[in-house]
Amino acid sequence: MSIPTSTYRLQFRGDVTFDRAVELVPHLKGLGVSHLYASPIFTATKGSTHGYDVIDANEIDPAIGGRDGFDRLVASLQKAGLGLIIDIVPNHMAASLENTWWRDVLRRGRHSSYAEHFDIDWSMKLTLPQLGKPVDEVLASGELQLVYDPAEDLVKLAYFDNRLPLSDDSSHHVLTETGGDTEKLRAFSMDSQRMKRLLSKQHWQLFHWKDAARHLNYRRFFEVTGLVGIRVEDNRVFEDTHRLTVELVRSGQVQGLRIDHIDGLADPKTYLERLRQAVGTETYIVVEKILSRGETLPSAWPVSGTTGYEFISAMAELFVAGDGLQKMGAAYAAIGGEHADFGAGMRAAKLLMIRRNFACETARLVGLIQSICPELADNDISSALHELLVAFPVYRTYGYAGPLTEQDETVLDAALEQARAKLPATTVLGLIGRLLRGEIEGKPAFEFRTRFQQLSGPIMAKAAEDTLFYRYNRLIATNEVGGEPDKAPGGVAVFHQMMADRRKHQPRGLSTTSTHDTKRGEDARARLYTLWECPEAWTEGVERWRELNKAFRSDLTDGPAPEPNVEWMLYQALAGLWPEDFEQSCTAELRTRFLAYAEKAIREAKLRTDWAKEGPDYENAVLGYAKALVSLDNQDFLRDFQQTLSPFVELGYLNSLSQTLIKLTAPGIPDIYQGAEGLDFSLVDPDNRRPIDYRAFSPTQVDETFTTELRVGSLKRHIITSVLRHRNEHPQLFLEGHYLPLAVVGRRQENLVAFARTHGEQTAITIASRLMKERGTVSSGEARSDFWEDTAVTIPSRLGGRMRDLLTGKTVDVGNVLASSVLSDHSVSFLVTDA
Repeated sequence: MSIPTSTYRLQFRGDVTFDRAVELVPHLKGLGVSHLYASPIFTATKGSTHGYDVIDANEIDPAIGGRDGFDRLVASLQKAGLGLIIDIVPNHMAASLENTWWRDVLRRGRHSSYAEHFDIDWSMKLTLPQLGKPVDEVLASGELQLVYDPAEDLVKLAYFDNRLPLSDDSSHHVLTETGGDTEKLRAFSMDSQRMKRLLSKQHWQLFHWKDAARHLNYRRFFEVTGLVGIRVEDNRVFEDTHRLTVELVRSGQVQGLRIDHIDGLADPKTYLERLRQAVGTETYIVVEKILSRGETLPSAWPVSGTTGYEFISAMAELFVAGDGLQKMGAAYAAIGGEHADFGAGMRAAKLLMIRRNFACETARLVGLIQSICPELADNDISSALHELLVAFPVYRTYGYAGPLTEQDETVLDAALEQARAKLPATTVLGLIGRLLRGEIEGKPAFEFRTRFQQLSGPIMAKAAEDTLFYRYNRLIATNEVGGEPDKAPGGVAVFHQMMADRRKHQPRGLSTTSTHDTKRGEDARARLYTLWECPEAWTEGVERWRELNKAFRSDLTDGPAPEPNVEWMLYQALAGLWPEDFEQSCTAELRTRFLAYAEKAIREAKLRTDWAKEGPDYENAVLGYAKALVSLDNQDFLRDFQQTLSPFVELGYLNSLSQTLIKLTAPGIPDIYQGAEGLDFSLVDPDNRRPIDYRAFSPTQVDETFTTELRVGSLKRHIITSVLRHRNEHPQLFLEGHYLPLAVVGRRQENLVAFARTHGEQTAITIASRLMKERGTVSSGEARSDFWEDTAVTIPSRLGGRMRDLLTGKTVDVGNVLASSVLSDHSVSFLVTDA
């Protein structure tokens, strides 16, 4: 199998085309990455900013260069000796009129050749939540107009820019009555009764987009109605959606695949087995899968691992100071109020998803149980189902045609036990447990099992990542995909155990610290980790800033805006984004980015405003407050914030360098997100997909004119290029090498983490600083010379005699290596044998 030594994630769309990627190939080669890791390249909806809204999985998108551009990129990569991994989307397609399959389904209904390609409940008409108001109001206002399309000789229904195909019988009927004459079509359109009769004869029904959660009859990606689930478990659908993917792999142009949202599929195991058979054993495959603490990938899946979100959780274990928990927690409890209770918040967020955002999916499950046991009361079924979904501790289980695995049995048993504690005596939970174990036969039972498992993941994701993580703001750096921000950090011991487990279960999975889905860039997160190192300085600062900015708060009828919990969040978000020289860097672009984040954060929280129901007064008040925080007129606050933040910025730089080296050398395949070869202080999407200025990464001699930020960014790239070069020269050391935690002794032992990778006579040792609140200057990444005192790393003699620091060129002898001897130049050290 072609295993990468490292990957570089590039987000195509916008200004990133294949030809632009060709220009970047020398840069990627210089970094030392082995594979370009591309976002979806297949044809997506017009103007797509991400490519996950695919309309044709068998065409390379002309918007980014088409097949010719793709071929040029592949030729350039191969000439440079680099491989290519592409991101494929088997779970869904765009429910768009640009999608010829979808358009055919609208025209022909269940008689379409593609009716079974999409996951549609054909017991009713296909529901289309595309109207801006109820259908009667739309008809009364004349917004629905019949138009003749001479190219297809069909009459279509126009709603603003959309042209919905009528059924063939309806189109023929209207053509017969109007002859396609524009005026006659307009007259027909203005007759609401005739239009109602016409609409009633379609294979679809239109309704207000705000009613989608209650009336939708097709599976969607999470709650995005514009992305319709596809039935890739069907052999024909698999072949129709993977034809070009398989061709690209078999031709040798693509060496690896990233599988998007594997948890959305009905039967992930069978899908992956079919894919593996189609692309062969030499193709590298990873899946986008969120693993909770202690959870492992199903061992039967023929993949190399995940896309690496769990590695971010390991960084939080290492860099968040456990002794700051009590002080920061107490301060946040006073400010956050009810939102400081994570458990109660998770329950509330899940119930919101179940009862509102995924009401139609939940109702479908209730209906399936009723069809199996008609004697059960609707309320009893709903209560049991809701409690079980709330209790589910992981995204999903994977039962399909057979029994559950031991891991899934354990998950289900724990969830059932927790749900029972919330309910009076009931037999419904027992029934649901039997259904999920596959102990009841029949089509409704099979469908229930499948759809429950497809629903539990979206409920978990939307409740945690896209709701609770914007409500529970104790330390927003830990509010990451797959994170558990309520848990106390475990420190070095837990980190070592996580890495040992990683080497055992997925040594070839990706290790990431930034992606297009993370809530903030890796270096913003590294900076925010440090808040718990000096909790008093931060909490006292927040008190001052709230007082300084109280004039910008608004008193609304439902309370102050922003409320204290949102203020706490905004100051952290601003700290993560804060440039070293704010007055020079506070451009209109930076202010726009911060305000966009603030708006998204309060809408995702779904408390006083929402994507579905905006609260304009509240939003204006919060955005006005956020705008004041980045106004150059607010000098008293800006000076205080800059002064208070300065130590955290310096500590964050040290974390950034340590995090980088650890990712590059720990078990797993290091993945570098676009632009993160420099310092990445980006916010949540779409901010993390903004254009990258690669000119800033041009090799330049660092001198005294460089700011600290530029110096640290340069050092970060030096670490990346040095270590990746070593990985390329010694691939087996990192792919198959053992992971050995190294003991640290002395006064500062808690301020270091060290481990060795060994393979035969080859050894590489990582030494990285952590929790450095008592350090000295970091202007070039170093600590004060006397800081380390007697602190030493114990390197067993069996690992070799003399070693060389790959970052500085210094040599050291094994044994008790003094930290001061290897960390005098930098805050990290990478020791290697020359064998």
